[in-house]
Formats: sequence, structure tokens, C-alpha cells
Amino acid sequence: MTTAHTPRAVGASASRRTFLTGAGVLATAASGALLAACGRSSSSSAGSSAASGSAPAASSSSSASPLPSGSSVLVAYYSAQGHTKTVAETIAGELGASTFVIEPANPFSQDDLNWRDSSSRVVTEYENPDQRSTQLASNAPADFSSYDTVFVGYPIWWQSASWAMTDFARQNDFTGKTVIPFCTSLSSPLSSSGTELAEMAGGSGTWQEGIRFEENVSTEEVAQWARQFRP
Repeated sequence: MTTAHTPRAVGASASRRTFLTGAGVLATAASGALLAACGRSSSSSAGSSAASGSAPAASSSSSASPLPSGSSVLVAYYSAQGHTKTVAETIAGELGASTFVIEPANPFSQDDLNWRDSSSRVVTEYENPDQRSTQLASNAPADFSSYDTVFVGYPIWWQSASWAMTDFARQNDFTGKTVIPFCTSLSSPLSSSGTELAEMAGGSGTWQEGIRFEENVSTEEVAQWARQFRP
């Protein structure tokens, strides 16, 4: 099975600078790297500082198509600080879908997500991928095999899906399923995060290109996008 994409380790100061750039707080012409994480309003938490510029509320390189009539739909998501949860629950409500919360066995606390602290868990694990714990409390709902469409949601961390998603992608068989990624971020795009998860899944399932939502996107905008999938 294809291993997870691993970001290049950098020093603590460069790591935090990259993070800030992606969050839209610090602009630097010398760096094109972006990072933003899903978060509630907290200036000390990963990717949750105010943006200095605006970004599209949603972006996608593919058009949504209605799901086949009678589709069984699951919305599986990891939400570090609440934004991805809001989007996921809106999608599930519009489509009458079930939800599954992807929970790390060792959850991230608010202090863990403090990118301003060079010794915080999120910075330490970014710089030292071998120290990351991706084990989940549960890899999937017991009836996972019964779903033919799975929406997969997550915050963007250092241009990739939060590594809390790693074991969800690796440990489940998506054969016969249509998988639709969605992410939340302050300014970073979906980028190749969905493709990376598909690779972690060993190529099982049909993974679509997905969509990125701004972390404070309106519920109505998410609902409007989700309605396109109604049979």
C-alpha cells in the first residue's frame, strides 16, 4: 500500500513561518508554501488567525453530479476545532446521510494545536513525521461496507490532509465506493490532499477531485453545493 505523503522537515521557525503564510497572516515573497488548519476563533491554535486577504469560499476543479437514486451515503470527517464538523453536518443534513467522526486515539488538545509554540505537538509531529500517532479510536462505522458514497472531510495542515486521516485511508477498503473529499482552510487550497489520501487507500474506490471550503463558510453555501448531489 502506498505510504503517506510526508512533508519535508524544517526548523521550528521556518515551520511556523510556513504555517502563518498558509493561514494568510504572514505574507512572504520568498515562500510559496501554504498551510491552514481548521479551527475555531483562537489566535493560538493551528491556522485560526485572521486572514490578511480574502480567498474563494469554495473551490473545485470538477462539477458535482447527482448521486444514483437509492445511494447509501456516509459523511466521514475529522475536525480539529469545529469548522470541518459544521461543513460535514450540513452536507449530511442536505443528503440525509449518516455521519462518522474520525477521532484520533490520542486526541489533539488546544495546546497541542498551538503552532506558535515550537514544542507543541502539531509542530513537533510536522517536523518529525516518525513521531506522529495516526491510530484512531475507530477506523470506520461497523456498517462501512454498506455505503456506496463516502464524503471525506478534513482540515488542511501544511498543504496536506491532517495526518489524523492517515489510518482512515489506509485501514479501510473503498472498493466499489465513490469517495468525495472536502476540506476546510483559511486560505490553502485542496491541492493534492485528496490524491494523497487515495494513494494511501491503495487506489481502492473512485476518488473524485473534491472541494475546499473557507473555514468560516456560510451554511447556505455548503448546502447549495451539497444539493447538487441529490438524486
